[in-house]
Amino acid sequence: METLHLRDDYIKLGQVLKAAGLVDSGVEAKIVIQDGQVRVNGLVELRRGKKIVAGDTVEYAGQTVKVE
Repeated sequence: METLHLRDDYIKLGQVLKAAGLVDSGVEAKIVIQDGQVRVNGLVELRRGKKIVAGDTVEYAGQTVKVE
């Protein structure tokens, strides 16, 4: 499990995927999120702009990112 440290109060879901290196671009992030391939705290999330805060986990392609 990878850990991503916040600089602000939150980060958007698409940005988490890019920052963690799970996708190469914002366009790719948008596609995988809209296809229902991304889970936030165990639930499928379809909004690219979903605010991710400390304590949340993001799962995609068998990899998990913990946001702190």
